[in-house]
Amino acid sequence: MLKRLWLLFAQTVTIAVGVVWTWEAVGPERAPAEAVTKAPATPGAAPAPVPHVTSAADTESILSAAVDRAAPAVVNIFTRRDARRDEAGADAHVEHHVNPLGSGVVVTSDGYILTNYHVVEGISNPKVALPDGKTYTARIVGTDAETDLALLRVDATGLAKIAMGDSTALRVGAPVLAIGNPFDVGQTVTAGIVSALGRHGLGLNNYEDFIQTDAAINQGNSGGALVDLEGRLIGINTAIFSPDLSEGFVGIGFAIPTSIIERVLPSLMAGERVKRGYLGFVPQQLSDELARDLGLSVTSGIVVRQVIPESPALAAGLRARDVVLSIDDVPAVRVNRVLQRIAEIPPGKTVSVEVLRGQKRVRLSIKASVRPLGSLEKESLPPAYDEESAPEDAPEH
Repeated sequence: MLKRLWLLFAQTVTIAVGVVWTWEAVGPERAPAEAVTKAPATPGAAPAPVPHVTSAADTESILSAAVDRAAPAVVNIFTRRDARRDEAGADAHVEHHVNPLGSGVVVTSDGYILTNYHVVEGISNPKVALPDGKTYTARIVGTDAETDLALLRVDATGLAKIAMGDSTALRVGAPVLAIGNPFDVGQTVTAGIVSALGRHGLGLNNYEDFIQTDAAINQGNSGGALVDLEGRLIGINTAIFSPDLSEGFVGIGFAIPTSIIERVLPSLMAGERVKRGYLGFVPQQLSDELARDLGLSVTSGIVVRQVIPESPALAAGLRARDVVLSIDDVPAVRVNRVLQRIAEIPPGKTVSVEVLRGQKRVRLSIKASVRPLGSLEKESLPPAYDEESAPEDAPEH
C-alpha cells in the first residue's frame, strides 16, 4: 500500500513539473521585471514600486559629470623658494624648491580661492596652480582661525568657479566626491558617502559641525572640495582621524560644511574680521553620565562649565553648573549648534536664556556683545578625551 502511494505521489510531481516546463516554453509572454509588483496589502492600496537599479554605465556617467563640473575649480596651493648655487667650474644656476601646502577651491571667477586656515597659516607668499598648469602668486585677503577657513586672491579673470551646494540638505549615506592634491601627486578624486553629520567635540576649531565621510582624504587634501553628485560644493576637506598619530587615512575624514562657509565668506571677501555674538560662558555637552554625576533631573541641555570673567553672561547672573535649556525659546540640545546660535546673535541684542539651577528653572536676560579675539567661549571637551587618538589635520605639508 505504501509503495503504491509513493508511486502515485512521484507520478503527480512529475506531471506537475512537466506542466510548468510546458507553460514556461509555450505560455504567454512574461511581463518585464520592472512591471512585477507585489499584490497590495489591503484592497485599493497602490502597488509598491520596484526601485530602479542604476547600471554601471549610468553610475560612471553621473560621477564623471560631477567631476567635470567641480574639478576645474580645485587648485593646488604651494610655496616656492629659488636658490642660486655655484658649482666648481660651472656658472651659477637657480634651483627651485617647491613646498606643497594643500588644496583650494575657486569660489569666484575673478580669483577668490577658499582654503583652510591651517594650510596657509604663517605663509607670506602662497602660490596657486590651476588644473591646466597655470600658476599665480596669491595674496591672503581674509582668515578666520575660529572656523579654520582662509580666502586667497589671484589676479585672474574667467576662472572656472565651483557651484555652492546646500549642506543642510545632506543625508547620511549620500554619495560624495573628494577632490584635492594628496601627497602632491596631482589632482585626485576619491569617492565615498556621508558617514555622519554634525560631528563636534574633536578639538579642531571653535565652531565644529563637520561632515564625516569615508571618501579618502590624505596629506594635501586639506582645503580641497567635497562635492555632491551635481558637482556642487558641500564642504571643505579639513582633517582625518588617525589612530596612534599614524597620519594614515582609515576611512574617517571631516569637512567644513557650506552652512558655515556661507556665514564666513562674505566677511573674508570684504577683508574684514568675522564678527560674532558673544555671551561669555564655556559650554559642555550634557550626557546621561554627566547628568547623574551632577544629580540633574534632565539629560538634555548644555552644562555651563565656566562663566568667563567680565562677560555679559557673568553680568546677567549665569553660574557654573547651570544647565542651559533654551536661548530665546530655541531648545539647547547640541553644544555646537548652541555656539553657532550665539555667534548669530547681533551684538547689542538681549536674549532670554532659560537655565536649570539645581531643581529650579531660572530665566535670565543676557545682552550679547562682540566676540573678542581668542575667546574661551568654545566647547569644553569631556575629561576622558584622549588627546593621543585625536583627529589630525589632514595635510600640514
